[in-house]
Amino acid sequence: MSEIVSLETGSKTGYPLSADHDVWPGVEDPAALLDAIADWLAGYGNQATRRTYAEGLGLPVTAADLAEWAEPGRHLDTWRTAVLHYADALRLTPSPSPSSASAPPPAPRGRLRAHHWFRWCVTRGLDPMAATSADVKSWLDTLATADAAPATRDRMLATVKSLYGYLADTGLVTGNPAALNRRRLGLATAASSTSGTVTLTTRQVRALYTAAGTPRRGASPLDTARAVAVVALFTLGLRVSELCGLDRSDLHVTRGRRALRVLGKGGKTRVVYLSVPAENALMSYLSARDTAAASRETTVERRTQARHAPPSPLLQTRTGNRYQRQAIWQLLRRITATGGTDLEPVAGAMHPHALRHFYVTTAVEAGAQLVHVQADVGHSSIDTTQQTYDHAARAPERSAVDLVASSWFPDDTGAD
Repeated sequence: MSEIVSLETGSKTGYPLSADHDVWPGVEDPAALLDAIADWLAGYGNQATRRTYAEGLGLPVTAADLAEWAEPGRHLDTWRTAVLHYADALRLTPSPSPSSASAPPPAPRGRLRAHHWFRWCVTRGLDPMAATSADVKSWLDTLATADAAPATRDRMLATVKSLYGYLADTGLVTGNPAALNRRRLGLATAASSTSGTVTLTTRQVRALYTAAGTPRRGASPLDTARAVAVVALFTLGLRVSELCGLDRSDLHVTRGRRALRVLGKGGKTRVVYLSVPAENALMSYLSARDTAAASRETTVERRTQARHAPPSPLLQTRTGNRYQRQAIWQLLRRITATGGTDLEPVAGAMHPHALRHFYVTTAVEAGAQLVHVQADVGHSSIDTTQQTYDHAARAPERSAVDLVASSWFPDDTGAD
């Protein structure tokens, strides 16, 4: 390994790094920082929340990515121990054979990949433990230039703020550089404002479901069945992190009906009953998946795997791995793009939360009690459920706009 490593990660010039720090370029004490991050993540009981926060910071969330990042450099013992501590927090199993290439923390693929906090710090040779509020503001400006939505910037800032709050409490940093005024930054909206979340119509959801079931070029029947299942499950009001975190063992029968055991925010578990379309779509997908697996394995292999395999994700990628949030978003966007004229108005704004929003607004307008809707979607307070509904764009029939128009604009029947 050379004494000087040039890292090209998008900055104007590569940042020269000594071999002492090539496990995490720019960080003075990589092991101490990763250890602290692992402790911070372990404080969240929900496994999906841990992965979401790690992912949002630009840290590895898969065993393969962690193996790429596990090059020990000269700090074999302390760094390896820190990596194993972090892996334990996310329940990952890193490869025992680290790669030979030094690199910044691997991050999920995506449009904003290079702008996740830790990767952004690497491009500037900035030790995150020495970051200032000015650095955080510069980072937010970079996100804005990359066309990250205000809600995305707000969410990423909240994650960084939470981490630095912990680092400050433990004495690793002297203050929280991300404790900024969100309203002055244009990231906070007034509590009474209408939500920016797109409000889907029943026709649009039906079009999305139909588009998911329409075979696409290069997609196998299993891919199509998976797409239908994803859309149908989102119509149950699930969060994207909840959907990604579901295991097959979470599917069960209670009170004579199939349901999912969902681990939500705060480590709270709730039962989500399957609607008829969701049950049909999910069971069709699982049946297709089992058939495909059976064609590749012998009976002995299946029995051996059943005894030793880790929990099986409810939704699996083509390679058999658990879905990540970004992959679900990308899938929904691809489906929406093929959904025809009904989905054109929302093609650029479609995301998983839109379907959760649809569940709340449709349920309330159909006459469901707020307390029941609250339980369905896992809101900690009924006020949250009420606000979600109140902040949504109202249904046209709940507006007086047509009554006012009829007072001055003549109708097309010719009547006086």
